[in-house]
Amino acid sequence: MAEVSQAQIETALKDYVDPYMEKDLVSAKCIRNIAVDGGKVTIDVVLGFPASGYEDELKAKLAELAGKVEGVSDVAVNISTNIVSHAVQKGVEPIQGIKNIIAVASGKGGVGKSTTAVNLALALAAEGAKVGVLDADIYGPSMPRMLGVHGQPESKDGKTLEPVVAHGVQAMSIGFLVDEETPMIWRGPMVTQALQQLLNDTNWAELDYLVIDLPPGTGDTQLTLAQQVPVSGAVIVTTPQDIALLDARKGLKMFQKVEVPVLGIVENMSTHICSNCGHEEHIFGEGGGQRMSEQYDVDLLGALPLDIRIREETDSGKPTVVAEPEARISQIYRDIARRTAARLSTQGKNYAAKFPKIVIQNN
Repeated sequence: MAEVSQAQIETALKDYVDPYMEKDLVSAKCIRNIAVDGGKVTIDVVLGFPASGYEDELKAKLAELAGKVEGVSDVAVNISTNIVSHAVQKGVEPIQGIKNIIAVASGKGGVGKSTTAVNLALALAAEGAKVGVLDADIYGPSMPRMLGVHGQPESKDGKTLEPVVAHGVQAMSIGFLVDEETPMIWRGPMVTQALQQLLNDTNWAELDYLVIDLPPGTGDTQLTLAQQVPVSGAVIVTTPQDIALLDARKGLKMFQKVEVPVLGIVENMSTHICSNCGHEEHIFGEGGGQRMSEQYDVDLLGALPLDIRIREETDSGKPTVVAEPEARISQIYRDIARRTAARLSTQGKNYAAKFPKIVIQNN
């Protein structure tokens, strides 16, 4: 029997291109160890993104490739996840307890951005990450209703707030602090100050990702976040409609100008399937997200259908990912979550937290 070498196994594994990182795991430096003992092979894989819903498929693919090498009789694949902090804008300090901040934005209201943000956060958590969600829409907070939680958050020291935990996700919103029907009649500077307080004065507990649901547009709140908050990446939500795409492009360009990587585009309400007859039609146009992704060289992270259940479940405080975890729509959200986190995992790392602060004293 031919003797099996590590190099042979490594070469075989290069044939599998990961669908989320779009590169093979050897090039992506995710294959940490290959142990060969006669015909027995053990492969250790460390992913930089949460992927519990994809691990079994990945194990099977890698075991199949390694098993084709002559002399291999048995293959064991071990998969683990190591989520690290990624680079943010220059001159912006990382926030204690948060590894990565992902901003979810749209140029236009009414495209389902908040619904996408909350389901993205829940999908990242379902994939195995520690996740928080911050509702940055001061004028129209929707997270309390979407997550089905009410009442004020606790404050143990009278200065900082404890995040509200719902469906395994840490959350903070101005909606927890004011009555649902009270209008926020505030000028821009008060809004940006409130956003920074909600972000910095919340005791986030060791998050891998904080998803920030931004209000629509490219005004004060968005600029404050883009310039002063350490954002690792942004996700743009749009519908295929030309008017929505026009505004989504403005949001995308804003992040590019302040050097925040755009991880990709989510096309919402992409198609409608009639619940009575099953007929499918593109109510808001077709292929707009794909064209935009090609025009600006960013990824189309996924496309979601216009489905009454998404609206009903989110309104009831139990979004689709937790209401129907096995449903097709939930699987699309989880696929988008893996793709988003995988794109982020290929970005540069942030080493700021590893370096001690240098203090010069005059003695």
